[in-house]
Amino acid sequence: MTSDQNTIPQAVMRLRELALSSACAAAVRAAARLGLPDALGDQPSTVEDLASALGADADALGRLMRMLECYYVFEKTDTGYVHTPMSRLLREDNPRSLKYIVLWGTEPWTWELWPHLDESVRSGDEAFQKLHGTDFFAHLHDEWPDSAAVFDKAMTQSSKLSAAAIADRLDLTGVRSLADIAGGQGHVLATLLEKNPGLQGVLVDLPAVVADADPRLRAGGPLASRAQLVAGDCLAEIPVDAEVYLFKNILEWDDASTITALGNAARAARAGSRVLIIENLVDGSPELKFTTAMDLLLLLNVGGRKHTRDGLVALIEEAGLHVDDVRPINSYLHLIEASVPQESP
Repeated sequence: MTSDQNTIPQAVMRLRELALSSACAAAVRAAARLGLPDALGDQPSTVEDLASALGADADALGRLMRMLECYYVFEKTDTGYVHTPMSRLLREDNPRSLKYIVLWGTEPWTWELWPHLDESVRSGDEAFQKLHGTDFFAHLHDEWPDSAAVFDKAMTQSSKLSAAAIADRLDLTGVRSLADIAGGQGHVLATLLEKNPGLQGVLVDLPAVVADADPRLRAGGPLASRAQLVAGDCLAEIPVDAEVYLFKNILEWDDASTITALGNAARAARAGSRVLIIENLVDGSPELKFTTAMDLLLLLNVGGRKHTRDGLVALIEEAGLHVDDVRPINSYLHLIEASVPQESP
């Protein structure tokens, strides 16, 4: 038997798995929505005990657990199912929980979009606008408030995972004011304020988002005296005068929108102000399977993309900013430090 013949069975097996990989995503989503990881404690549990705790059908739950075991989400022992590192990340009480990130990546609208990927690849255009007649985020907040809430929680979880690393790597010595643009509920901003006692912070995001800002930033919170909450859309205007403007994981729209947002910061800022862009680059991350999948999803829902290093640098410069440095924050995030050019004499 030739070496090519030896690889055929493995290729057949893997391609079959890929063809039905949506079932894996659905299984992880089902586990999160059922609260299965939360119901499983530190001791082994049988399917029957878990089904009773969850009010689920024992036979169907056993079939779900069997599939999740294949992907190492749970482990089966002689006395029942036990946690794995992945299943613990789906628990609501885990400080590093990915529960809402998983739910966001498997929301019903994603299943509707994926079958149109070939059309978007042919045209280079998003699919969402054609299906719904409106842009993604407007439709999300107007028509799918539950999904919008999942998005907000997912962004907060993502920020919690990276906030400490960002605070450790950003040198804000002597900086008096920082604006977190489209900063969600403000977890990164709150972490930066805690790390830098002399810093004043501004959180800029859509009205519904800032209304539900991190409690530390709201009235009565421990950071409220150093925080300002501003409702706004960075694609329209950035109504903030700050020494540093932070864009974290938001420059993933179409290229024109990315240039618009950065250009609005350049217009709002004074000469010499810093603009910090934090992204996981499609050619700079060890998580390429995740990043390339997100790249295609962004194409479908907003006509956006995950950027290459050179591609993002080019957009930053087109927006009128000067790129000063590019360096890693951690294993999956990069910091691009730019500045507003000094005015010509």
